[in-house]
Amino acid sequence: MTQLDKSGAAAHPLPGGPRRRRVGADRRGRRSGVPLPLLLPALVGLAFLLIPLVALLLRAPWSNLPEQLTSTEVWQALQLSLFCATAATAVSLVFGVPLAWLLARTEFRGRGFVRALVTLPLVLPPVVGGVALLMALGRNGVVGQWLDSWFGITLPFTTTGVVIAEAFVAMPFLVISVEGTLRAADPRFEEAAMTLGASRFTAFRRVTLPLIAPGIAAGSVLAWARALGEFGATITFAGNFPGRTQTMPLAVYLALQSDPAAAIALSLVLLAVSIAVLAGLRDRWMTAS
Repeated sequence: MTQLDKSGAAAHPLPGGPRRRRVGADRRGRRSGVPLPLLLPALVGLAFLLIPLVALLLRAPWSNLPEQLTSTEVWQALQLSLFCATAATAVSLVFGVPLAWLLARTEFRGRGFVRALVTLPLVLPPVVGGVALLMALGRNGVVGQWLDSWFGITLPFTTTGVVIAEAFVAMPFLVISVEGTLRAADPRFEEAAMTLGASRFTAFRRVTLPLIAPGIAAGSVLAWARALGEFGATITFAGNFPGRTQTMPLAVYLALQSDPAAAIALSLVLLAVSIAVLAGLRDRWMTAS
């Protein structure tokens, strides 16, 4: 679109006129015309993921839900789950952040193999992870026998065992998140701090940590949510003892055999927590700028 001056000559085009129309048209073109061979499988996949959740809401005992959620067993399982998930996340932070820095900032032989080992719990069946923990930390395990004979420490079938099992399956989520954030951060800031006299640890603490704080926060929330929902490794390594090792997923499994209504009520609590976690992550750390 052009603007004519008093002599009839064409003036400069109005800024943004044709370009804005072309961009709008391109966007409308991209949004319209979804191919039917892609639309139908997409809708089926969406229904496959949503129907079980909708069925859970439809079958929920809404009339006696407060009674189900205020029982002593439920509160014990909920408190234990929250405590163990938080403790497992703290363990993951203490050991996972340095491990992520090692994988992202240093070069050493076999780094790819180490990264594969770190991410192995992501694809390892949780029950296998529980068996591996028993073989390592059980009373007759590779490390556990020395803990028992030297210090009298027994980890399986204890609350500490629950924390260890949850940290084992949750820490890779934190490591992956923090490592990705470290790779995206510019290492020249650390180098500049070291040229000014700061040690490498001081540069990490004063420069790198503030830069990667969103990645650490996102990884911590993911690790916490994964620890809260852990079942296989927990029941294998720590057992299912009410008030000591029975977390919410274990309580759901036990209630499903005798009281399905209570199992649904407990499932609703975990579903609400999961939705809150995903909503918080998307709003704060997963939204593209």
